[in-house]
Amino acid sequence: MEGESTERSSVSGRRSIAAGQAVIAMVGLYSLVASIELGLWSAMGPGAGFFPAVLGAVLALLAFVWFVQERAGIHRSESGDPLDHAHVWAVVISLLVLAAALPFLGFQLVVFAFLMYHLGLRAGIGWIKSAVISLGGSVGVFYLFTSVLHVSLPVSSLLPLNMIGL
Repeated sequence: MEGESTERSSVSGRRSIAAGQAVIAMVGLYSLVASIELGLWSAMGPGAGFFPAVLGAVLALLAFVWFVQERAGIHRSESGDPLDHAHVWAVVISLLVLAAALPFLGFQLVVFAFLMYHLGLRAGIGWIKSAVISLGGSVGVFYLFTSVLHVSLPVSSLLPLNMIGL
C-alpha cells in the first residue's frame, strides 16, 4: 500500500515538473516572439524588443536544459522536499512592496533596500558584502540603463529625494 502511494506521488511530481518546464518554455518563447514585433534594433542601438527577446530565449533555453537534465537523471528534482513557505512569502511580499514603493522612492533606493533585505537578512551574507552588491545592483544598474542605454527608470517623486538625484 505504501509503495503504491509513493509511486503515485512520484509520478504526480514528475508530471508537475514537466508541466512547470512546459509553462516556463512557453513563457520564454512567447516573450521572444512578442519582443521581435517591438523591434530588436534601431538606428540608435538596441531596440525596445532586444532585451526581452534575449531574456525570452534564455528562459526557453534554460527550460529545455532543465527538461534534458530531468530526463537524463543528471539533476532529479525531489518532489518530497518540503517547500519553505516563509521564504516564498518573503519574496512575494517584498516584490509587492518593491512595486508599490517604486514610484515614490525611485529605482535606486527601492532596489537597494530590496537587495539588502534579501542578501543581508534572508541569505545571511555579511553586511559589507551585501551593501557593495546592493549598491552595484541599484545605483550601478540605474546609471547603466539611464546613461548608457538611454532607458528611463523611475526616480523618486518625493521632492527632497528627487533633488539629490534619487
